[in-house]
Amino acid sequence: MEFLFKILFVGEAGVGKTALIRRYVDNVFSYKYRYTIGVDFALKVVDLDEKTTVRLQLWDIAGQERFGVMTRVYYKESAACVIAFDITERRTFEAAKKWKADLDSKVHLPNGDPVPCILVANKCDLEPRPVPREEIDQFVRDNGFVDWFETSAKDAINVDKAMKFLIYKVLNSNPGISVEDDEAFRLDDEGSLAGASSSGSSSKKKCC
Repeated sequence: MEFLFKILFVGEAGVGKTALIRRYVDNVFSYKYRYTIGVDFALKVVDLDEKTTVRLQLWDIAGQERFGVMTRVYYKESAACVIAFDITERRTFEAAKKWKADLDSKVHLPNGDPVPCILVANKCDLEPRPVPREEIDQFVRDNGFVDWFETSAKDAINVDKAMKFLIYKVLNSNPGISVEDDEAFRLDDEGSLAGASSSGSSSKKKCC
């Protein structure tokens, strides 16, 4: 059985969204990723077991896009979301609430529920950490995240773990969406989600 899930990566510019995706997809890291403008894409195939394959479309949404009019288009048909912040910059943590509100106002699962969303505290290899873990725990509960993870794209800490958790959350934790009987996210005959939109992107230099 095969599924295609579109997963969004959102958050403020410079928090490491592109680095997280590159680590997850290609197991590489660079200090010289470029700022995403608009949206970029990556693909990954995950074999969960002998019978279940998940094809992931990972949408890397530019940090400036929350202020634009295109997010509704970018969010369309999403199955889940990763909202990332820089663990060393409190302002990026505070912005995560606005990203979550923007997400919840523009996209839902086919059954009407919010899309599963994890909060990722990236750059956990760095100091200082101005946001206590207890505050993040409360923030996650208050804002409807399914969980949160400390990650480091640089050191490959918890990136795979966070994504595996999110995949299983989509498959098993939402009404009507399970490995056994899901219809909402099955591949169509052309190997894609019906109605899924596509868009191009460009970028400019920025170290992460």
